[in-house]
Amino acid sequence: MNLNYLNKYQPFAIAALRIMTGLLYLAHGTQKAFGFPIDGPESLSALALTSAILEVVGGTLIVLGLFTRPTAFILSGHMAFAYFMAHAPRSFYPVANGGDSAILFCFVFLLLVTTGSGALALDKK
Repeated sequence: MNLNYLNKYQPFAIAALRIMTGLLYLAHGTQKAFGFPIDGPESLSALALTSAILEVVGGTLIVLGLFTRPTAFILSGHMAFAYFMAHAPRSFYPVANGGDSAILFCFVFLLLVTTGSGALALDKK
């Protein structure tokens, strides 16, 4: 079965993935920084504050499709760092250490580094 006719929708699929990933990532930052949509930590360490800033600013840029490739590269590294610092020491298995979302974010951001922002992005000419 030849599904090549679907290729014309690829930029829109990438855009949908980019926007939803950015919104989910942004929610982690707003939770840490502003206690929204659920309560966050009462105080932030320097590391948690840095994460919150990366998540709010980076998530917003990803949603808008602005500076997508460099932002996604930085955020991919942020998620790899978060996984190995916060999750991996708890258990070898991601489902047991709570790091499955960090791994998924990391690889989606790596995909965006290589594919670009897709359709509906501010960095499109």
